[in-house]
Amino acid sequence: MKRNHRMPFGAECRDDGGVGFRLWAPKAQKVSVFLENKQPALLSMAKRDGGWFELGVDEARPGDRYKYLIDEATEVPDPASRFQPADVHGPSEIVDPNAFVWNDENWQGRSWAEAVIYELHVGAFTPEGTFAGVEKKLDYLADLGVTAIEVMPVSDFPGRRNWGYDGVLPYAPDSSYGRPEDLKRLIQSAHQRGLMVLLDAVYNHFGPDGNYLRTYAPQFFTDRHRTPWGAAINFDGPDSRVVRDFFIHNALYWLEEYHFDGLRLDAVHTIIDDSSPDILVELAETVRRTFRPDRRVHLILENGANASRYLRRANPGRPLLYDAQWDDDFHHALHVLLTSETDGYYRDYSAEPVRYLGRSLAEGFAFQGEFSEYEGANRGDPSADLPPTRFVNFLQNHDQIGNRAFGERVVRLASEDALKAGLAILLLAPSPPLLFMGEEFGASTPFLFFCDFAGDLAAVVTEGRRNEFSRFEKFRSDKVRAQIPDPNSEKTFQGSKLDWRSVTEQSHKKWLDFYRELLSIRRDAIIPRLKLATGCRAQYNVTGKSLTVTWALRDNSNLTLLANLGSEPGAVIPRPPGDVIYTNVPEASLQKELPPWCVACFLCR
Repeated sequence: MKRNHRMPFGAECRDDGGVGFRLWAPKAQKVSVFLENKQPALLSMAKRDGGWFELGVDEARPGDRYKYLIDEATEVPDPASRFQPADVHGPSEIVDPNAFVWNDENWQGRSWAEAVIYELHVGAFTPEGTFAGVEKKLDYLADLGVTAIEVMPVSDFPGRRNWGYDGVLPYAPDSSYGRPEDLKRLIQSAHQRGLMVLLDAVYNHFGPDGNYLRTYAPQFFTDRHRTPWGAAINFDGPDSRVVRDFFIHNALYWLEEYHFDGLRLDAVHTIIDDSSPDILVELAETVRRTFRPDRRVHLILENGANASRYLRRANPGRPLLYDAQWDDDFHHALHVLLTSETDGYYRDYSAEPVRYLGRSLAEGFAFQGEFSEYEGANRGDPSADLPPTRFVNFLQNHDQIGNRAFGERVVRLASEDALKAGLAILLLAPSPPLLFMGEEFGASTPFLFFCDFAGDLAAVVTEGRRNEFSRFEKFRSDKVRAQIPDPNSEKTFQGSKLDWRSVTEQSHKKWLDFYRELLSIRRDAIIPRLKLATGCRAQYNVTGKSLTVTWALRDNSNLTLLANLGSEPGAVIPRPPGDVIYTNVPEASLQKELPPWCVACFLCR
């Protein structure tokens, strides 16, 4: 089976063996294609209406490298390049998607209710730091009990190492991880093991190095809106139609040509679009319209604004727009309880962390329009009528670890008893849980912010990274901030790689066994009852630091969570009805004052 997403731009292999080139360059007067190792090497493109330039080349072949020459002055890579073998400033390579033969044609994905997500960074996950390296770990991941891999962004970024959010060529898998066919092979191998593969996609900005669009298509950006990265991407102004198509086709490209099972859209609250439908709606509607109902494609948001309108469904079936979004509220409330940290955004949750946790478990968002002291504004929309499967919960992810000055994992910040209680809540609640690579064996390696910029930009990024923490009391001193690892250092990246040798050590193995136990309970007792979960009858109750949450599941069964989230004995709570499917204390002790950091789950069938 072959998969090829036809695009209205880029280099497309034609059925007759030649290659068609198409570039949107409304600022340019003249554009040529420079083909390496061809005679003639420089070929002028025809100028068309609307800022388009086109050329068909009979002699061009897959594997040839090319650049565009703008106004006989500036060489640029193809913004829709499928591969950049020599990084973001080098030539693009013509790729024939039909050259890869797929054998997973029977794979239609998995139900979202089954999602147990494992987020990983390709470069730091294995010693090899490649797509092939991840492929070698698929059996391990399947045995762990996860059902979906979420890959941090792979679009081509400058240098040899980066979190991926500085990508500038969104169609090209970064060459430091391997070739396009290596990524396709990884996805195919995952499907053979019953694993979904999700991709983190960045549609809110381009990175600071290697983005040439302003040279020939400044209409990609607008000064009418501002973002944390400067001028916003132009999704709603003059000439925005091509810009919107560029990103919509990117989503379709990854889902069709690479057979990804879904996308997680990064920080969509920083996408500013005053048009109707906005880009998030149009993108999701196009995806839903493009793929057959039996192809399970999942779309997930990261949305700090807690906008519930994107998560609505007309019925319990296929989502209208997005399947779910990351729930920061769950993380922040639970993190405060486990670590007692109250700096930064944690202060919004510090007064009543158990109540905020209970509300996020029962109703999705903890903030549903209430005032956020940290934001200085009201935050969120009502979400109590949405099912729990609309909210992805986590105790760790790349941001919550990597945005700490020293990249500490929560295993270093919380006691073992507290952390195990938090993990039981995460993995046994109905919401899809997300794990961050290595947490399942209590990885001791940090996950630091790293990149590979050069020259003045490198210095600016290093200084900016350290100054981010100046508002925290313990980092007020210049001397202390200077100890924060340099993100551009190779040492910072190497220190963030997982140490797989530690998995066999007893202290790490016991964590792995604990995760496997909880995920086995989730697989057998909870997931089968999630597909028709209503979420409308969920309720929670807080007494001191004791929490009870009950969810209505399929066939009128109820799942109840009982927990004491403190280091002192908690209140006496009436025993919920049903069978105990998990408890970390003797069941008899649940009839008395709840022991410190106890968690029990009851299933009433």
